[in-house]
Amino acid sequence: MTTSLKWFKKETYKKIREESIPDFVKPYSARTYPNILETIGDTPLVRLNRIFKDIPGNFYVKLESGNPGSTKDRIAHYMIEQAEKRGDLKPGGTIIEATSGNTGFGLAMVAAVKGYRCVFTTKDKISPEKLSALRALGAEVEVCPSAVSSSDPRSYYARAKQLAKDIPGAYYVNQNFNRDNANAHYASTGPEIWRQTHGNITYFVAASGTGGTISGTARYLKEENPDIKIIGVDAKGSILKKYHETGIYDESEVKSYLLEGVGKNIITGNTDFDLIDEFVQLDDKESAHTVREIANKEGILVGFSTGAAIAAIKHIKHKFTEKDTVVILSPDHGNLYFSKIFNDDWMREKGLM
Repeated sequence: MTTSLKWFKKETYKKIREESIPDFVKPYSARTYPNILETIGDTPLVRLNRIFKDIPGNFYVKLESGNPGSTKDRIAHYMIEQAEKRGDLKPGGTIIEATSGNTGFGLAMVAAVKGYRCVFTTKDKISPEKLSALRALGAEVEVCPSAVSSSDPRSYYARAKQLAKDIPGAYYVNQNFNRDNANAHYASTGPEIWRQTHGNITYFVAASGTGGTISGTARYLKEENPDIKIIGVDAKGSILKKYHETGIYDESEVKSYLLEGVGKNIITGNTDFDLIDEFVQLDDKESAHTVREIANKEGILVGFSTGAAIAAIKHIKHKFTEKDTVVILSPDHGNLYFSKIFNDDWMREKGLM
């Protein structure tokens, strides 16, 4: 039995061509790319319309999911290129890093294009999607316990350092202290946001982990306009907020939490606390439910740290006026969290529902 295809008529297609093109159809780009690394950057800035409808101001989310992987693609490409220029990484070498997933993805992508071996250590709270993505790109991954101190030889920091010593020709990226991390965002993310907002940005809100994203972007923006306020987003169980406010590293602040890519139990070399005006701490539950709220109200799938950043806006809503232009950085895509935040069973298991 065959299906009639009589409705496929040339006249139909001719009519479509002659009618006005729908608004969502963009002109084709004539540009082609020599490899996937050339598609990094120039990510969209999207207005948020419903989730903040009762808060004055203009709110936009910088969707870094427009990169091949996440915002970490920017630093992965930049850090490896700088390492090559310095001679720290040579042909046939091995890239070593401790990663919560996104930086690893970027590094594995760069390694695949450039022909390097990559070996990563990660925490046991990494989502299955992130772990699968790393291995799909050819990375060798060692999963380490998250409920240990950074100095513990079992921690993913300590294991990465040890692997760098054990493997000949290894280059330890060390994103927490590698200043090329922040420099990548100074050179790309900051200028993009300034250009996209036509210089009207008044607040920049971003989760702080290694500190590279928020610090590099903040440095560029404050050089353009020192009055721009930088809001850092921290996790409850992390030491960043208290350290920013007191200058004291209080190890008793360190607690276990589920948020990924937010907070630290160490003071990283990439976090420039002088550039950050205020930290807001969020817990796992509010962050996770905000991720779902963004999907339901804005039609955008975002990750765990973006949920924390969006929730932070509600905590400081009294600061905003109708004249403010607020940019929230969204590091990655929600498709990395289908087995977690968007999974009711996981949410119940973790006490979040």
